[in-house]
Amino acid sequence: MTSPERVMRLSPVIPVLTIENAAWARPIAEALVAGGLRALEVTLRTPAALEVIAEMSKVEGAVVGAGTVLNSGDLDQALAAGATFVVSPGLTNPLAEAAIAAGAPFLPGVANAGDIMRGLDLGLSFFKFFPAEAAGGRKALASLAAPFHQARFCPTGGITLATAPDWLAMPSVLCVGGSWLVPWGEPDLAAIRARAAEAAGLASAT
Repeated sequence: MTSPERVMRLSPVIPVLTIENAAWARPIAEALVAGGLRALEVTLRTPAALEVIAEMSKVEGAVVGAGTVLNSGDLDQALAAGATFVVSPGLTNPLAEAAIAAGAPFLPGVANAGDIMRGLDLGLSFFKFFPAEAAGGRKALASLAAPFHQARFCPTGGITLATAPDWLAMPSVLCVGGSWLVPWGEPDLAAIRARAAEAAGLASAT
C-alpha cells in the first residue's frame, strides 16, 4: 500500500463522496479522474458505500479510500472492498492501532492539540483537520500547526472551490477535502468532470 503522504500529494483536492447508488460509482470515478483528481474518498454513509468502493477501484488511475471509518469493523470491511486508504472523522487508539497493524494509510480527524499529540504518540503525522471551518478555520489550524511542525493536514468540512486556495497556501496543508465536486443525487458527469478540472488546477495556483 501507498503512504498517507503520497495519497495527500496526488491532487490538491480529495473529493469526499457520499453516493447512494452503486451504478453511479464507475462513471463518477471516471469523470473525476478524467478531470485530474485521482484520490477519491468514499464515505461509509450509505448502504451502497462498500459496493461503490469496489466499483470505483476498477477505474484506471483511481486511488480509492474509505471515509467515515469509525472502528476496526468499518476498517476491515473497507479494506476488503478494495479501499487503499482510510479516513476517519476522529482519532481513537483502537482504530489507529488497527489501521497501523493493517498497514493501511490512515488519515484520522483531529481538531485540537490533544488529538494531534495522541496521534503523534501513535506514530502518525498526517491528519484530517475536521471539521475545518467549524473548528476555527485557517486561524485555528495555523495556531495548531506552529507547535506541531512535523504534522501535515488535509482540512475537510465547509471548504469550497473559492476558499480552497487559501487553505492550500498554508505550509502545513498538503490537500483539502471537498464535497462540492459531486453533489447528492443522480450525477451530472460533465459538470463533475468540469469541477474536477477546476479543482485539479488549484495545484498550479499554489
